Amino acid sequence: MNLVICLLATRHYLTAEQIRRAVPGYEADDGTDRAKEAFKRMFERDKAELREIGVPLETGRTSAFDDEDGYRIARDAYELPAISLAADEAAAVGLAARLWHSAALAGAAEGALHKLRAAGVSLDEHAAVPLEPRLDSGERGFGACFAAAAERRELRFDYQRPDGTGPAQRRIHPWGVVARRGRWYVAGYDLEREAPRAFRLGRFAGRPKAVGPAGAFERPEAVDLVAMVASVAPASEVTARIRVRPGAAEGLRRAGKASADDPDLIEIPLSDLQALADRVTSFGAEAFVEEPAVLREAVIRRLRRLATMSDAPAVNEAAERADASRRATSEAGKR
Repeated sequence: MNLVICLLATRHYLTAEQIRRAVPGYEADDGTDRAKEAFKRMFERDKAELREIGVPLETGRTSAFDDEDGYRIARDAYELPAISLAADEAAAVGLAARLWHSAALAGAAEGALHKLRAAGVSLDEHAAVPLEPRLDSGERGFGACFAAAAERRELRFDYQRPDGTGPAQRRIHPWGVVARRGRWYVAGYDLEREAPRAFRLGRFAGRPKAVGPAGAFERPEAVDLVAMVASVAPASEVTARIRVRPGAAEGLRRAGKASADDPDLIEIPLSDLQALADRVTSFGAEAFVEEPAVLREAVIRRLRRLATMSDAPAVNEAAERADASRRATSEAGKR
């Protein structure tokens, strides 16, 4: 860094000896061959590293009377061009920053925003956009999945299937982490099934773990992670029927459609048992499941857990109502 600052600060080519005197960190010249050789090795290493990371290090002479080559970094070759973002692009940057503030990327997001603001870019972090991704700090396994994909390490985790059966261990080469419709997925190559797969982070049982060395695999260049994630949840053949109170549970009404015979009986495709159970539970006594039974039982379990933690009437009423519905269904089946 000291070398870059030095070479950016001059318009003339600096010789190796001038750099040695100006840049902190290089061994002082005490007249011995050892010191000269140590500086030469360090300087050659630093030049190679700067060029490797893309710093345009130039070699030349300021005038025809110079006896040896010197070095400099031209600002117009080193600095980024002026950044110009359209309104929708600035809104997208602000949206990404809001998302990252909740993840392990908060520091990097802040740094990026500071640089854009310093360049004179006006960022609209609160612009209204037709999308509001959900990523909170409690999203299960986000940090581990993101790190494993970045480091290209094998990822292992226990995965809960959408049908509610017990979790099974999965092993993948993670290619990336993708957001879709408010949920996060890790997409990659499934080592057991030998095929590309995508997994929703919300279905992880426990914490995922990266194993093995970094750089264990290469991500395919032409892979479309968004398309992979879009194919994860095919249309469900099972329809959940949820009765809601008149004028209530607007969120459930928007998620499905009303029955042709009853405007308060909402039909929702059951593609994710756990997610829908969470959603129904959040409406408390305003909604209860008529079918299927597996969804009703999942909601009852959640309501019972809430009832043990709270004396709120709405929670207890919902739990009692769901239990009564379950008992009535069971008795009808026996008859």
